[in-house]
Amino acid sequence: MDKKLHLVGSIPFDTVEDVFEEFGAPLGAHLHTIPDGEVGLRSHWISRVHFQVLALHPDIDVVRQPALDDGAERLNPRNAADSWLFRVRGGAGPVEFGDPGWRLGFARDAVNSYFIFRTLRDAGKLAPHLRFQVSMPTVTSALPGRIFEDPMDAEKVKPGYEAALAREIETITANIPAADLAIQWDCTSELQDAYGRLTDLPTGDLIERNMSSLGRLCPLIPEEAELGYHLCYGTLGGWPRWEPDDLGGAVTMANAFAAHSGRRVDWIHIPVLDTSADGYFAPLADLDVNGARIYLGAVHNMAGFGERIATARKYLADFGVGAYCGFGRIPQEELSQVLREHVQALEI
Repeated sequence: MDKKLHLVGSIPFDTVEDVFEEFGAPLGAHLHTIPDGEVGLRSHWISRVHFQVLALHPDIDVVRQPALDDGAERLNPRNAADSWLFRVRGGAGPVEFGDPGWRLGFARDAVNSYFIFRTLRDAGKLAPHLRFQVSMPTVTSALPGRIFEDPMDAEKVKPGYEAALAREIETITANIPAADLAIQWDCTSELQDAYGRLTDLPTGDLIERNMSSLGRLCPLIPEEAELGYHLCYGTLGGWPRWEPDDLGGAVTMANAFAAHSGRRVDWIHIPVLDTSADGYFAPLADLDVNGARIYLGAVHNMAGFGERIATARKYLADFGVGAYCGFGRIPQEELSQVLREHVQALEI
């Protein structure tokens, strides 16, 4: 499986350098791109957006935050019932964000991590072909209706957040050469929507509802840079948060990403459950992604890995593999086992 591995994003070591050396060095020959591990406050994915961006905004009130730990504040929720909850203040119009290009934090972290990436690559500690991967949640996944007391408040925040995200992309692409850059959109709400699991969304077409923002943001990424998508079943409170009967909804969204992003899509990562049932994998035969690389998130429970891969190959001839998600919500001491499983996947 030469260059057939994909790392979704979060790898909770203490430093970016640890991520590159512990995962990038041994796996680099088999990767196209490498993330910085989303270390620190980003390790819990969209929670950082909630406490560092939304909770600080003067037009947004905090209704609920994670319960304290022995009297000390807790930033990351234990489960959905313990998560951040907000309301847009009465009378507030569309919510806008200041400090353009930096307010959301993605560009700041990307620019700093890229320096470490470039330094280690130039020193021969990372494979020379690797691109630096910046993983970010989509607007839809960062601002689901469930994090607002009134789900429709999300629609008051999304336009301003999208504008802020566009400026972050501009900052990233101004500071990281396109030939070294790969940007990945992380999508969990979109996948839930594709399976009919969301009832608090505005009416309208599934594809239009989920692709309108992406159709505006993706063309901001230079053609020489790479673009990818990660679909996710969610890990808050344990993986998977929900289990679809088959990959039909994931294939629907993968095809939509390829057709409606407004530029070339280079890869799509699709998580798979711990099953080798033909019916579960059969929708893969309907993938139509204009040549984008497909990675199946099958690296888990390695006793059944070979069977899952064999079934998938009945419906899709060429694909790579990765874990079902990032690792930010697992204990750091388990990362050595995660690495061993990725090496094992290369041998099957």
